[in-house]
Amino acid sequence: MNGKFTPLRGIAPDHLPRTLRILLENALRNGTASAALRTWEPGAAGDLEVHPSRVFLHDTNGVPVLVDLAAMRDAMAAQGKDPALVDPLVPAELVVDHSVIADAFGRPDAMRLNVALEYERNAERFRFLRWGQRTFRQVKVVPPGAGIMHQINLEHLARVVEERDGWVFPDLCLGTDSHTTMVNGLGVLGWGIGGIEAEAAMLGQSVSMVLPRVVGVRLTGALPVGTTATDLVLTITETLRAHGVVGKLVEFGGPALADMPVPDRATIANMSPEFGSTAAYFPIDQRTLDYLLFTGRSPQKVALVESYAREQGLWHDPSANLRYDEYADIDLGAVVPSIAGPRRPQQRASLADARSAVEPELPQGPRTGAVPGHGAVVVAAITSCTNTSNPAVMVAAGLLARNAVERGLTSKPWVKTTLSPGSRVVVDYLGDAGLTPYLEKLGFHLAGFGCMTCIGASGALIDSVGAAVRAQDLTVAAVLSGNRNFEGRIQPDVRLNYLASPPLVVAYALAGRMDIDLLTEPLGTTDSGEPVHLADLWPDPADIDAVMTETLRPELFSSAYSDVFAGDERWQRLDVPEGEIFAWGDSTYLQRPPYFDQQAAPGDLIGARALVRLGDSVTTDHISPAGAIPADSVAGRYLRDRGVTQLNTYASRRGNHHVMVRGAFGNVRLRNRLAQGVEGPVTPGPDGVLAPIFDAAEAYRAAGVPVVVVAGKEYGTGSSRDWAAKGPALLGVRAVLAQSFERIHRSNLVGLGILPLEFLPGEGDDLTGEEPIDIRLGDDGFATAYSAGKKYRLQVRLDTPRETEYYRHGGVLPFVLHRLTAEPLNRQEGNG
Repeated sequence: MNGKFTPLRGIAPDHLPRTLRILLENALRNGTASAALRTWEPGAAGDLEVHPSRVFLHDTNGVPVLVDLAAMRDAMAAQGKDPALVDPLVPAELVVDHSVIADAFGRPDAMRLNVALEYERNAERFRFLRWGQRTFRQVKVVPPGAGIMHQINLEHLARVVEERDGWVFPDLCLGTDSHTTMVNGLGVLGWGIGGIEAEAAMLGQSVSMVLPRVVGVRLTGALPVGTTATDLVLTITETLRAHGVVGKLVEFGGPALADMPVPDRATIANMSPEFGSTAAYFPIDQRTLDYLLFTGRSPQKVALVESYAREQGLWHDPSANLRYDEYADIDLGAVVPSIAGPRRPQQRASLADARSAVEPELPQGPRTGAVPGHGAVVVAAITSCTNTSNPAVMVAAGLLARNAVERGLTSKPWVKTTLSPGSRVVVDYLGDAGLTPYLEKLGFHLAGFGCMTCIGASGALIDSVGAAVRAQDLTVAAVLSGNRNFEGRIQPDVRLNYLASPPLVVAYALAGRMDIDLLTEPLGTTDSGEPVHLADLWPDPADIDAVMTETLRPELFSSAYSDVFAGDERWQRLDVPEGEIFAWGDSTYLQRPPYFDQQAAPGDLIGARALVRLGDSVTTDHISPAGAIPADSVAGRYLRDRGVTQLNTYASRRGNHHVMVRGAFGNVRLRNRLAQGVEGPVTPGPDGVLAPIFDAAEAYRAAGVPVVVVAGKEYGTGSSRDWAAKGPALLGVRAVLAQSFERIHRSNLVGLGILPLEFLPGEGDDLTGEEPIDIRLGDDGFATAYSAGKKYRLQVRLDTPRETEYYRHGGVLPFVLHRLTAEPLNRQEGNG
């Protein structure tokens, strides 16, 4: 083995879980190892300081990160300091994959049209990204059109074992997207963090966290014929949500692991946020090495990965007597074909029960027949790295499409069909297998390489369909091979959203409706009138394996990633702004944020009012939508008043706080208990009259009244969206009182100087938010809230001493700026 490394043999307990071995190595190498890690036993408690080996970004979260760093340079210059001191010390890779929208579809030139629109809408942002890449030494950008960040990470960028400055150490990857966990399937420990934490980490600050509990999941059995990795991950999501793994590390093992290919592992690891864990880790084994070689990593690199993993106890040894805080068992043999929805990934229904699960969601009125009615499938999208990274399910979709076309079936005319894979490799092997023409005959033309429908960049429905949905108030559905189906996320006119494997996406496009039993009812008929059932179309496993054997070659990956950072001619032609300090101008996409202009105001809150009173499982999509900006919204009116006609999406305008604060709590499906009977972003202002939430917050600010958010369980579930904290912070929200928080969002709140307060178990339901609230902070880690004659005890969720410092300074960015201006920056030497 080349290079120095921190030996764990003799230091780490033999029973230490592999995830904690990686964290112990990281802590030892950076001089922050705690006794809790060195002598770990199940149930151990303590704090961690994690130093990532690299930070991973995408464009819609990465633009705000670079915007904040540019603003920090301004603040440094304003204090007479060298702005170049604000320069990342940790390598960062940013993939542009969240900007392309599925406007064009179902036609051979769909991708060309969508990419042209992407550049037209986002040229300002793309120029800024190129400025950031040129200005910040350790930032690399993968331009548009290469694929989806997590699939690119899995197939190309992930090191597994890093070599840097004479050291060898684990590739510990933290990213601004919650699905950074996908790389856990390759034996890389990584998870999602907020954009503010990412900025601090890039500047050399550690990520502070509580030592997580580790759940050992034992996998047994084998997947039955006719099931897919998608069915497995939906089952795991349901099972582990019920077990309770929020904020914990999940580590997979068991006898089924040896036969599980890396793409299946990656599918499971990708959906770690959906079951709530911090990470979902698969150990390094022969399958890992085979995948690394197959995807074009050098034999020398693969040999290093093996030798390091074996030396450090990271290699999968089934006889190892590892211990865990908790245990769970999952039998792959019990998995059945499934879908999940209509609002959460954990709402799994077997395909046999799917129709009965859908029926209660459909109101009285017209059902789908020759024309769309309630329950119509209006979006069918093969999308998302979750599944398009898995050749087995993609080939299955292509073969099912072939079988359907050969029997004369077509997709229903009201279904918007799109294919948006996470890698160019996908279209290469589908093309080589001769399956692309069949997918295209069903409308699944390539729409682009990006997240698209999975993140809500699904574009408008077919014009006549959208008009009918709105005119008749139809409850219609989207079916996608993605990882999230939250309300209002996929498409604003679509109320029901279901996750399914790629072949089932094709099947539902053929059926055109959700109220169908795919196991008993025909999908259509042949030209001679013979019924065609799903079972008639489902490909044989041997056929899937044969296609994969014939078409999947290492050269596909080498070709796809030969020059991944170069970009196409449009990218190369972009004018790059000059200067070490960014010139902001009057852009409606990029504005200098005000975080360094605001004063920290920690302490008691007297006479606070609830800006919104929300229920359980409020997602970051509810708090800060990513999809299209409605023309009649507060943000839409703001842009139109400035002469903007192409409003684009909230995701594309995250570099402009004026737009984003007006979109806070802007989800059209928001249910605010202070506005009973009204769906959407409205709330009472100081005068008690319902108003847009932004206007109400401005009125409270003018009146000098502090505002808070009151919510139920699992507040902030979903994407690691820093604007779900930035937006409320700019609205003036000082605290969030919730029954429980999702991990990343709680961290983001602290990072913006918002105090997370957690009700004691069983309390908080009766706090209506209709009366003033007094909040007094104690010295014991608790706070007391008084409202309407009632008293509530809340835990102050500042979980580490570092988080207390962040809150005292008003957030991470002021804290880091203080550190940069107070002392010379210590450059990391030799430790990644």
